[in-house]
Amino acid sequence: MSTDEKQTFSREEVQGLQDLRMGFLEHLGELRRRLIISIIAVVAAFAVSWIFVEEIFLFLQQPLIIAAPQEHMAALHQADMAEVFFTALKAALLAAVFLASPVILFQIWKFIAPGLYPNEKKAVLPFMFMGTVCFFVGAAFCYYMVIPLGYGFLFDFSESFADPVLMIQDYFALTTKLLLAFGIVFELPVATYFLSAIGLVTHRMLIKQWRIAVVVAFILAAILTPPDVITQALLAGPMILLYAISIGIAYLQTTRREREREAAEEQEI
Repeated sequence: MSTDEKQTFSREEVQGLQDLRMGFLEHLGELRRRLIISIIAVVAAFAVSWIFVEEIFLFLQQPLIIAAPQEHMAALHQADMAEVFFTALKAALLAAVFLASPVILFQIWKFIAPGLYPNEKKAVLPFMFMGTVCFFVGAAFCYYMVIPLGYGFLFDFSESFADPVLMIQDYFALTTKLLLAFGIVFELPVATYFLSAIGLVTHRMLIKQWRIAVVVAFILAAILTPPDVITQALLAGPMILLYAISIGIAYLQTTRREREREAAEEQEI
């Protein structure tokens, strides 16, 4: 190989590295822009949430008031002067994330969309919309059904032994954990729709692993809920039902992809 040929190859290699570096920096710049917009949305939502933080507290306390056999049992207490303030900050921040979630999801979509194939884009848009809907449905199911029943059971069990002294930070932490847990669990069919649409999951795989799924459902329910059978069953039961629904969703997506592939192969022949 001549000296000129070596120099030409070297210049092409350097140009390729420069293009790769520019592409990487552009991605970093795009990620930075999307993060800044998401942070601004959360900050703006936090400002609004802080104005209504007392209403947010009252909203979160309603299931406790419903579950309490007597009104005074639903009273919340504080261990020190700062506990209420920091719990209010957490409540306002959580509400801000909920309020800003459409903006955050849209920024995620704008970041990943350029790198997706057309069929993947078709799968992602319904995935993001239905993901938001299912999360709020799961949180609402927890708020209106699970928390009142679960806390009511604990009240009835402990009433014969002692009057509860409920700390505001502990109550807030447990309640928000339950809301988030149920919201995430209700995402299972949506995640299955997306994964089966791009071919990573099939109904055959899910059917094969159903026993493991049932065991995992009860383990997660025991970890994420208070130590009472009713609340654990109210989480494990929907998880198993959602897994069955996910099998049906995967079946529809898998059979559709297989029909499309067979039609494309017949056209090639």
